[in-house]
Amino acid sequence: MATYIMLSSVTDEGAKTLKENAARIKEVNKELEGFGVKVMAQYAVLGSFDFVNIVEAPDNVTIARASAELASRGSIKIQTLAAIPIDEFIAAFE
Repeated sequence: MATYIMLSSVTDEGAKTLKENAARIKEVNKELEGFGVKVMAQYAVLGSFDFVNIVEAPDNVTIARASAELASRGSIKIQTLAAIPIDEFIAAFE
């Protein structure tokens, strides 16, 4: 499984949903599992993004679909980054 970092920001609609039902975040994690994405770690953060998720998915297509599905709802904007384990990165130069 490949590792990805999902950076997300809630929209006005998403902020309203969070205020009314903050536990919705855990429900979305279960939906991600349905797309084949496993949430490894999740953080609420301050700054340009509201959440940082470390996730695993079998491939780029799976994570792209999951990101698009969530973003299509209009409650969140997502930027997804592929993460390369540092040992694999170093090995590429050997």
